[in-house]
Formats: sequence, structure tokens, C-alpha cells
Amino acid sequence: MTRPTKRPLTLRDVSDACGVSEMTVSRVLRKRGDVSQGTRDRVLAAAKALGYVPNQIAGSLASQRVNLVAVIIPSLSNMVFPEVLNGVNSAFEDTPLQPVVGVTDYLPEKEERVLYEMLSWRPSGVIIAGLEHSEATRAMLRNAGIPVVEIMDVDGTPVDAMVGISHRRAGREMARAILKEGYSKIGFMGTKMPLDHRARKRFEGLTEGLAKAGIEIEDRDFYSGGSALAKGREMTQAMLERSPDLDFLYYSNDMIGAGGLLWLLDQGVDIPGQIGLAGFNGVELLQGLPRQLATMDACRAEIGRAAAKIILDRTDPQGDDAAPAHITLTPTISPGDTLRRSRRG
Repeated sequence: MTRPTKRPLTLRDVSDACGVSEMTVSRVLRKRGDVSQGTRDRVLAAAKALGYVPNQIAGSLASQRVNLVAVIIPSLSNMVFPEVLNGVNSAFEDTPLQPVVGVTDYLPEKEERVLYEMLSWRPSGVIIAGLEHSEATRAMLRNAGIPVVEIMDVDGTPVDAMVGISHRRAGREMARAILKEGYSKIGFMGTKMPLDHRARKRFEGLTEGLAKAGIEIEDRDFYSGGSALAKGREMTQAMLERSPDLDFLYYSNDMIGAGGLLWLLDQGVDIPGQIGLAGFNGVELLQGLPRQLATMDACRAEIGRAAAKIILDRTDPQGDDAAPAHITLTPTISPGDTLRRSRRG
């Protein structure tokens, strides 16, 4: 299978779009020379609509590319993404390519700025978390002229390639596991959905799975900020004070789930008999807890390695041109010590 050659946008494209000379476009984008405000606004609007990014290494390298791959993630405090980076880095070992990391804090406008700056140095590829982006970001990704791999999620349409898991399916699978063990009064705690699209999709999958059995989420709570044990403790205490009849708590990540587990153990609650718990991500750091939290792995390192492999294949003239561009990995549930197993066959 032969893919069409990607061509990066040029000054001519912006010039044609806004009806001014390439020299004027260059002056505006490089912030040099005397250009009227009206012309400046027209050029900047055209450049943003096209997704054009100035080439800061033009003329310095014959290839117009550097051996760097932009890896754009929402957080470094969330333990998920360092493992993804380890996977990326391991795949690039012994190759000319090196990852360079940008962090967006889950903010679309910051993601736009980070991508703009990284593309201006003409990397060899982009690995970026998630499928939801601003229109300006999508335009830059579409017209970068390099391989783009969106990671972590496959519930949507990618710009180019994607590697991840179905978070909606993960939520449905957890609902099935909860229902199988006889739990019916469910509480949910997680990050604020407008910022964390993947947590939102897991929540949607969970509610869909429960709804098929005629069960609704009885209580829910959301927070912003990093995943923290203290936050899990606080949220769990507050939820059970509001809704003492809950018999299962599902957390959008393992860290707040671990905080909830520790608080419940302090209270002497029977886990998983009186109340069951589950998180998400399969964070290895939590294996030293007094009880193993039920969880589902997110295939983090595998996602990083597969994304990097796509970049390598696309940038190597001898690479596998027929390699799959859409890769869906399958996470598995680990029941640990906080999900009843009495009904398991």
C-alpha cells in the first residue's frame, strides 16, 4: 500500500489564502517590518485556519527535519504518562530519533501553544495524547507533513494514526464485573469530565453497562487537580456520609481509589464484603498497599511502544508501509482484594 506523500504548508499557501505577498506573510509571522494591523490580522487568521507553523530551521538543514519526535501529554504528575514515555523511549533506543516532551495540563489552548512551538522546529513526527483537540490544533496536525499518532484512546476519529484502548468498553467491562458480583448501589468518583475526555468515556461506558441491568449511579463526585491519595480519602468520606448505603465505589484512577481504600481500612469497613472498590490504570506503585485495589490496566507502555513504532515505520524509507495505523489494545481487569469473587465460575 502506497501512502500519498505529505507536503508541509509553505508561505505561498498562506499568501494565496489571504491575498498578500509571501514577503508580507514572512514579515508578519516573523514579527518584522512595518505591516498594517489589518493586514497582520488577515495573515494571522489565514495561518491559523490553515494550521501553518513557521519553519525556524529553514535553510539550516537540507532535510528540513530534525531527529526529534514531539510527544505531547496532559500531565507528568499523573503516573500513567511517564510509563507511556518509557514505552516511547524504549522503541526509539538505538535509532536516530529522540522524544521531546510537551505538557498541556489538559488545557486545549495550552495544547495548541505547545504543538505550535514544537512544530516550528520541524520534528520528524508527533505523538499526542487524546483524540479531542481544538480546530487550530487539528489543522496543524493535518498539515504538518509528518506522521501523527494520537494515543491512549480509540473512541473517535484520528487525524492520522491512533493507538490506545476503548475507554467506553473499559467502563462497560467494569460494570459487568461489578454486577456479576452482586453489587447494586454504586458511587463514582473521578476527575472533572470537561478536562479528562478518557475518564468521561469510561464513566459513560460504566453508566451504559449498569443501565442494561436497570441500575443507575446513586452518587457521584468530581474533582480537579492531580490524582492524590488525600483527595481519595476526602471524597470517599464525604460520599459515604451522604450515601451510607452504597456497596461499591468506582474511581476514575487508582490513586484516588487507593486513598479511598486506606480511609475505609482506617474505619474498619469490611472490604469487599460490605463495600467493594475499583480504580483504573493498574499503577504498580500501589502494589504495596495492605489490600490490592481492583483495577484495569491501561496498556500504557505498550501504547508508547506501538506509537513510536508507527513513527519509525513512517520515517524509514525501508519501513513497513503496510503496518496498521489504527491499533486497539485490550485491557484486563485485576480483581485484587477489593472486588468479591464469590460468584466467579
